Amino acid sequence: MRSKKHLILLLVIMLVSLLVVGCGSKDAPKTEEVIPEETEKVEDNKEPEEEEEADAVTSASIVDNNEDFLKSISKDGNWITALLTDLSFEEELVLEGDGFESNGKPDRKIGLYSTDADKNITSYTLSAPKLTIKSSPARMLNGTFIGDIYVDADNFLLQGMKVEGNVYFTSESAQETFVNEDSEVTGVIELVD
Repeated sequence: MRSKKHLILLLVIMLVSLLVVGCGSKDAPKTEEVIPEETEKVEDNKEPEEEEEADAVTSASIVDNNEDFLKSISKDGNWITALLTDLSFEEELVLEGDGFESNGKPDRKIGLYSTDADKNITSYTLSAPKLTIKSSPARMLNGTFIGDIYVDADNFLLQGMKVEGNVYFTSESAQETFVNEDSEVTGVIELVD
């Protein structure tokens, strides 16, 4: 009788142990594998999108050659294109694309200058037969452009520039929203058909 009690007790202990170990091992992987993976996937899915948006919105392109300049001013380019040297083109240039931002505000900029650690400005020259501005708002700063500028978008700003050529507006709205801050235009500034 005693051995029967021991055998039953031993069987009960083994069953309880199996239940505890079995239930514990089934729940543990679910908790460790499924929930964290889902959490990581959700976080992983959100973070790259936010990073991609930030890159598209805030990235800058500092260029010293024609190929990089053309990429940077394209519709898939950067909010700012900053020169490190004089550049000259035989073909017409187009600044295009919308949705670019700087500090949370719409912006598109061609900087014809660089600055050193002491904030001294070195200005550069960009030459092309024609530069068409299709991004809005857009601005050109602190250098010389040799050629004609055609403004096909509202809110274009010239700041600290010398334009050796003409500035033409393709609409009254583009002309009315144009701002010239301390810039010199050697040719005409007028509306064209």
